[in-house]
Amino acid sequence: MHDLVLKGGRVVDPGEGIDGPMDVAFTEGKVSAVAAEVAPAEAREVRDVRGRIVTPGLIDLHTHVYWGGTSLGVDAETIARRSGTTTFVDAGSAGAGNFPGFRKHVIERVAPRILAYVNISFAGIFGFSKNVMVGECANMGLIHAGECLDAIKANEDLVVGVKARIGLKAGGMSGMAPLHLAIEVADTVGLPVMAHIDHAPPSQQEVLAVLRPGDVLTHCFRPWPYAPFDGQRRIRAEVLAAKERGVIFDIGHGYGGFSFDSARGMLAEGITPDVISSDVHVLCVDGPAHDVLAVMSKFMALGMSLPDVVRCVTVNAAAALRRPELGSLKVGTPGDATVLDMRASDVEHVDVVGEVIRAETRLANAGMVIGGAWWCDGEAA
Repeated sequence: MHDLVLKGGRVVDPGEGIDGPMDVAFTEGKVSAVAAEVAPAEAREVRDVRGRIVTPGLIDLHTHVYWGGTSLGVDAETIARRSGTTTFVDAGSAGAGNFPGFRKHVIERVAPRILAYVNISFAGIFGFSKNVMVGECANMGLIHAGECLDAIKANEDLVVGVKARIGLKAGGMSGMAPLHLAIEVADTVGLPVMAHIDHAPPSQQEVLAVLRPGDVLTHCFRPWPYAPFDGQRRIRAEVLAAKERGVIFDIGHGYGGFSFDSARGMLAEGITPDVISSDVHVLCVDGPAHDVLAVMSKFMALGMSLPDVVRCVTVNAAAALRRPELGSLKVGTPGDATVLDMRASDVEHVDVVGEVIRAETRLANAGMVIGGAWWCDGEAA
């Protein structure tokens, strides 16, 4: 007997090569069947999702959800209910000094799964608002590789890598030092780094040169000055080289990390992002980023297909996390699923520099399964 069956939806699971009408069943917190027909009599609860899209639970690889413990954090459950996100990955809100509070007061109390990159800065992102902006990597006295390493070892069930925010805003004149230390820590424990870069110094070329296969370059389609192509709209050699050797390109939309112009230039050359993520935080939660579902809709407006955008927030994101059990509806995997509507709606999408593009459809959350149980009904039509 299954605990729950989602009946009759269009199942889109790129990792399993599925795109078509199927039933999905859950038992004891796991996916227990994906089949053309699961008899209603074999389930304790049946949800009719005909006319809707069923995907593996959406993974947002770049978020800031240490709500109440950092000034940039937003509430994971609030964002989940509107976006269908079942796994949030916090991108360095907490460092070694405040990770225990993040775990006890947020991660262990909310329904969606939260995984995390530990910030190389002991204090994490501690001064971030409209009126106060203090780069956590500007003071090298806050950066201690040993403290970061200890925090990772104490929380290895949750930690997926090390975050380094570098550049003039986040790192002042620290240059490459925070990233070098982050890579040293990550290498010790066999995890990737996620690298943010805002304004020089250092240069994009310097940053990309040290990233290893499996490391994550976030804000990969950002606007000038670190757009992925030069003034002649040729993709920069260092960008192509990093992509070729396996650096993961993550959108990380946020308040300053994504432009339609950069996306169009890359997509025109056949280079799609590996991962689509929101970088949702207090300054962009009401726009321009909103949440991962809004960013997925933007890429569909730019011409990517539904299966391709779903791939970027399921199997590709799970691979970046090195957690292949996520982002899939394979039997035996964790019982997370997202139910989506394709809504006919006149939409104005806005990027971080204020460019507007229009679309006639958007994705909307219609419901979620977390841990094999129906969790919410999603957005009203």
